[in-house]
Amino acid sequence: MSTQAVIPKLSDPELFRQKAFINNEWVGSDDTFDVYDPATNQVIGSVPDLGVTETKEAIIHAANAFKTWSRTTAKVRHDLLKKWSDAITTHQQDIITLLIWENGKREHEAMFEVTHTAALIEWFAEESIRAYSQVIPSFASDQRSITIKQPVGVSGIITPWNFPTTMIAIKVSAALAAGCTVVIKPAAETPYSVLALCELAKRVGIPAGVINTVTTDKHVSEVGEELCTNRTVRNISFTGSTRVGKLLVEQSSSTMKRVSMELGGNAPFIVFDDADIDAAVQHLTFMKFLSMGQGCVCPNRVYLQKNIYDEFVRKFEENVRGFKLGSGFDKSSTHGPMINEKAAKKVKGLVDDALEKGATALVGGKHLGGSFFEPTILTGMTANMRIAKEEIFGPVAALFEFSTEEEVIELANDTNYGLAGYFYSRDIGRVWRVAEALETGVVGVNTVNIASTSMPFGGVKESGIGREGGTYGLDEYLEIKYISMAGI
Repeated sequence: MSTQAVIPKLSDPELFRQKAFINNEWVGSDDTFDVYDPATNQVIGSVPDLGVTETKEAIIHAANAFKTWSRTTAKVRHDLLKKWSDAITTHQQDIITLLIWENGKREHEAMFEVTHTAALIEWFAEESIRAYSQVIPSFASDQRSITIKQPVGVSGIITPWNFPTTMIAIKVSAALAAGCTVVIKPAAETPYSVLALCELAKRVGIPAGVINTVTTDKHVSEVGEELCTNRTVRNISFTGSTRVGKLLVEQSSSTMKRVSMELGGNAPFIVFDDADIDAAVQHLTFMKFLSMGQGCVCPNRVYLQKNIYDEFVRKFEENVRGFKLGSGFDKSSTHGPMINEKAAKKVKGLVDDALEKGATALVGGKHLGGSFFEPTILTGMTANMRIAKEEIFGPVAALFEFSTEEEVIELANDTNYGLAGYFYSRDIGRVWRVAEALETGVVGVNTVNIASTSMPFGGVKESGIGREGGTYGLDEYLEIKYISMAGI
């Protein structure tokens, strides 16, 4: 395992920003926190550790900008968002470098994220001119009734470290397309890629105060509370853990804010005995270990029908044994580090629990020190193990055996979460039955390719509230106003 690699120099060094971004100005502070390379645990740089005072200032600037931004034409917003998307594409290699450096992704993973980021912003640029109103047949001959859509207002955007630029794109571009302004609180682990997007937004002419980014680490709770309780902020959009999401919803209720929550998952991956086994093996190999399993839609519990269990395990084991860990900049490696040592130790605790209760580590199972954890296959899994109920968020494939369709549906739904689910079958009747029966917001049938700009994304149960992406994504930032006109 190689943790050292040459870090490419940025073509545009101005994209590496070490200050917060408020009202189109770069804001520093004597109080800072360090950002680390997960592969080496070496300091990349530092950014301001801002607090409530600066957050209030950012909200004021966003509110002032909202007065004019909300009244711009949809075409103006479309053009600026399209320019932002194009700028990201132009500078994609530098943003990829920042993502690998601060997050630990492999180059192809970072490339996909940046490409998808630009595509999402382009999608919402186009959606901005499609926020249609409606004329409704009137209940009286001398009256006319219409509905119009208006931007909610200042939006608080709180994003995670696992897909930092994608989360900015799917939230911020939707908010801006609707006519809202935003105050962003990015994850402390991955601020640099987000700040690079802010720099590009400024360059293409998005007005001052429309996008504001408050960096913080030790003040994260106070900043989050200020966004949720400040009456000027009318919407909170958060991606992260269910525990934190519940707290933010509770805090937001004090001012009856609109909330959009994309929270934890516990995705089942089901393979029936009539499935294309080779396809299912390849798809699980990819999706389970994408970003080292640190995704809310990564398969968490793998259910294999009894008749194909041994065949599937043999082929899957062969794939995983070929992995090589290393820095994201090391082209000979196949997989990188986790985000930090704390995350790796959390995964170790889940694996140790499973082993103590009778599971077998067919591959891996060890914390290699620092942010690295071996890609792991656990067999002999049972429902009393923590992994059966908790989100792994790491490179561990937990394999369960099942006998009947009814049994596996009950097992898959036996969780508080409901974000994504996957299953493999070539029986058309089963496809319909299982897709409808799974208690998730997203279902992949014979595929794990569920990421698309045009599709809605979100969960049920404790996996969230609302939908992001697609034609539904704009609605999270719009209010519907009914107007009745008489005397006609």
